Amino acid sequence: MSAPLLKLDSITKTFGAVRALKGVSFELRAGEVHALLGENGAGKSTLIKVITGAHTPDAGSMELAGEPVRHLTPARAHELGIACVYQQPALFADLTVAENIALRLESVSPFHRVDWRGRNESARALLARMGARIEPTTEVRALSMPEQQLVEIACVLGAGARIVIMDEPTASLTRQEQDLLFAVVRDLRRSGVGIVYISHRLEEIFALADRVTVLRDGESVGTRQVPPHAASAEQGAAAGLTRSELIGMMVGRDVSQEFPPPGRRAGDPVLSLRGVSCRRGGVHSVSLQVCAGEIVGVAGLVGAGRTELARVLFGLTPADEGEIRLGGEVVCLGSPAEAIRRGIAYVPEDRRRHGVILDLPIAHNVTMAVHPRLFRGGWLRPADERAMTEHFVRELGIKASGPEAPGASLSGGNQQKVSLARWLATRPKLLILDEPTQGVDVGAKGEIHRIIRQLAEAGLAVLMISSDLPEVLGMSDRIVVMRGGTVVAELPAGSEAAAVMAAALGHTAAEVKA
Repeated sequence: MSAPLLKLDSITKTFGAVRALKGVSFELRAGEVHALLGENGAGKSTLIKVITGAHTPDAGSMELAGEPVRHLTPARAHELGIACVYQQPALFADLTVAENIALRLESVSPFHRVDWRGRNESARALLARMGARIEPTTEVRALSMPEQQLVEIACVLGAGARIVIMDEPTASLTRQEQDLLFAVVRDLRRSGVGIVYISHRLEEIFALADRVTVLRDGESVGTRQVPPHAASAEQGAAAGLTRSELIGMMVGRDVSQEFPPPGRRAGDPVLSLRGVSCRRGGVHSVSLQVCAGEIVGVAGLVGAGRTELARVLFGLTPADEGEIRLGGEVVCLGSPAEAIRRGIAYVPEDRRRHGVILDLPIAHNVTMAVHPRLFRGGWLRPADERAMTEHFVRELGIKASGPEAPGASLSGGNQQKVSLARWLATRPKLLILDEPTQGVDVGAKGEIHRIIRQLAEAGLAVLMISSDLPEVLGMSDRIVVMRGGTVVAELPAGSEAAAVMAAALGHTAAEVKA
């Protein structure tokens, strides 16, 4: 048998008193997708930085195609054919797509003459190979986050890398773009490229990976083979590898009860919509109801109008038709300030852009929406701000060094909890959650699910938008399905995934199962 494409043996890395990696061993074969799983803080990012030369290990060895690799630097890693696609694209916003790709791929000299036409055509060919419809002359600042992610992947394709590391590559992609990425991954595998694939979405692991290695607390707890052609967690389970087993390896405990049990019977209606439309937001004739103590899940494909509906309810793009009732009273939600005054809270999808200000302390993030309560008499009351922050740190289990810690120092799950704390501080009656667990690890996801259920148990009405179908099925007391900007179905708790997908796709459940 030929030597592995990449072999790490007993890698150890320490930062001060913290041992981030404790003798981790890992192998990657040519033509293999090897998934790397673990909770935030498990050591995945540190291991990636060792492979790419950003960190030098304190102990252990690394081999590439059987040859020892020493004194690795990022530049040397690039020369050896190691490339990484990070969750947050590292592109220059003021340059065009073609210029960003050229910076990664072109070699230059002091008297180098730029072939602008050739540069644009090369970029266009790389993007076309992925099925991405992006014009090479477009400035990066004009691209959406998913489009920037595709440009990053195009750079890797053009570099002809032997080892490609993908860190949460689908976190911000639409379903169609995910399918394009999966096709690219399979094409790279067929060409002999080794791929290290990191994702919190276990369905992707079963669909793409050949093997899985799980890290926990800086140590490797095991490597498992993924059954061939296991296109879903259910197929993987049938062949001996279960979703619960993988999660258990990551968190170190039994997770047979993945979602908290259903809550009490719902109370009186908090939100009632009848024929609500917003031409600007593409929302049409939406009718639904959310009661006190109830979690209503909103399912649908990307582009179905779910986030657009949330924006209508929060006054960002006000409705121009229909009736909105809060607690039985007809209201006009013309601005976020009015929505907040009426008792509506909205935790948006993109926590980095709209949820948490990373450079500000946790205390400022938590109290930002309730400044009038803290600035009584025109003066900020630091003691009140700290007390409020410490209350939510305890209640939500936010893991941080203290209220003064910057948002950027927190894991994704803890950032999401801070974003949630900000809106709970407003004492809402209706909580709108848009992708509440996107990009967080399975342990934090379970904690957030528990918090949401406890909030509902306390009488809060929750409208939860999620693209994670198991989450919708496991958390919802009722499920509404959107398609084309309107509600096309309402399903009870305990409904099958096929029924939800059928409504989202405009098919029957039988057609989806087939």
